[in-house]
Amino acid sequence: MNKTIMLVDDSTFMRHTLSQILTKNNYTVIAEASNGVEALELYRKFQPDLVTLDITMPEMNGLAALEAILAEDPAARIIMVSAIGQTSFIKQALSAGARDFIVKPFKEEQVIQAINRCFET
Repeated sequence: MNKTIMLVDDSTFMRHTLSQILTKNNYTVIAEASNGVEALELYRKFQPDLVTLDITMPEMNGLAALEAILAEDPAARIIMVSAIGQTSFIKQALSAGARDFIVKPFKEEQVIQAINRCFET
């Protein structure tokens, strides 16, 4: 069975780009959210195997969403997605329980390597 992934980013373009990469590499995108509030609701509903989570989003940012998801499911696999220049947020996210991070702009192989690392642990 394919691993299911939920994409969380306020950019429709970024969600579409990630979805294409993941689908091409035999992953199933089970849900998409544009902010942390939606992410938490959809995580509860779909229980994806992995979440990619943007840091800067409206309503609830990625760090708050990370903490909320992990509070409900400490085993959740979450990869943060961040623009260059947000290294302090990345360190915070990794300390809070994110499994890995992907820096925007990214290459397909970086995305797949980060996801594969998450599924190895």
